[in-house]
Amino acid sequence: MNDGEGDFAIETDGLTKRFGRQVAVDQLDLAVPRGSVFGFLGPNGSGKTTTIRMLLGLASASAGKIRLLGRPVPGAARAVLPKVGALVEGPAFYPFLSGRANLHRLDTADPSASGSSRRQRVESALDRVGLTNAATKHASAYSLGMKQRLGIANALLTPRELLILDEPSNGLDPQGTREVRSLIRSLAEDGTTVFVSSHLLAEIEQMCSHVAVMRAGRLVLQGRLDDLRREGTPRVRVITPDGAEARRVLAGLGLAPLADADARETAVGEVLVADLDRPDLLAETIPDALVAAGVRLRGFEVSTLSLEDRFVALTGEGFDVAG
Repeated sequence: MNDGEGDFAIETDGLTKRFGRQVAVDQLDLAVPRGSVFGFLGPNGSGKTTTIRMLLGLASASAGKIRLLGRPVPGAARAVLPKVGALVEGPAFYPFLSGRANLHRLDTADPSASGSSRRQRVESALDRVGLTNAATKHASAYSLGMKQRLGIANALLTPRELLILDEPSNGLDPQGTREVRSLIRSLAEDGTTVFVSSHLLAEIEQMCSHVAVMRAGRLVLQGRLDDLRREGTPRVRVITPDGAEARRVLAGLGLAPLADADARETAVGEVLVADLDRPDLLAETIPDALVAAGVRLRGFEVSTLSLEDRFVALTGEGFDVAG
């Protein structure tokens, strides 16, 4: 970690949380660039919420360091946290009060909030999340998507440089999910860094610029989403009725069919899949070599592992890729 404010909204170094003998978060090194929409991805129980609670000072770390907006936490929490908005474990409101009245009450509870500008702040926050027309409705009449947006409005009552959202799409229908996704994108366009925890790959992929993947408390992947899409070893897929001869040709090219693909059969032949891990071998030379050896080709393609394939492999069973 550096000593200046730097280019990161969130940095952790060896962040660890233990509950007795159980390690919930293990040596976590996060680097969340300022201005990014950062997806914090992993199965339920992988340590995401525990991490967020430590970032916000709601739980103490067993070891490691945290910096928010370039300042150490909890040491500089009093100066930093007013610049951080959060929605953790779902919003809670008084159901018999309107959306507007709920925000007024929540703003009143903030000792640093000026009463003279409260009305303006509340109206601005409602407008920011698209709830002005529903401001007079009781919170009990709000859909889940509207309640999530009202929770984000509460986090935006004062200007925030960083917004931390824990499973903001949890329990939402497709329309509510789209509403929250659109709001997060618009916040990032205005310069707010948004840190989004989720177990849904599809949601993260549609709105985030960067991603980190957790598994059983440990960080297994981190980087720009575009870079992660470009990574991965290409694979060749061959369909032929001449499986034995095709294996011989592929072996001669330095390609070994994957064991789990050897026995696959289709109506037109056997399917062989091999990693194209030779950078000097051009993919288009493979079918030429097969045909030259008398192998009858019924199909040939080159592909790379999808993000879904990679993330499921990283996180194991229980990872919800679609929601």
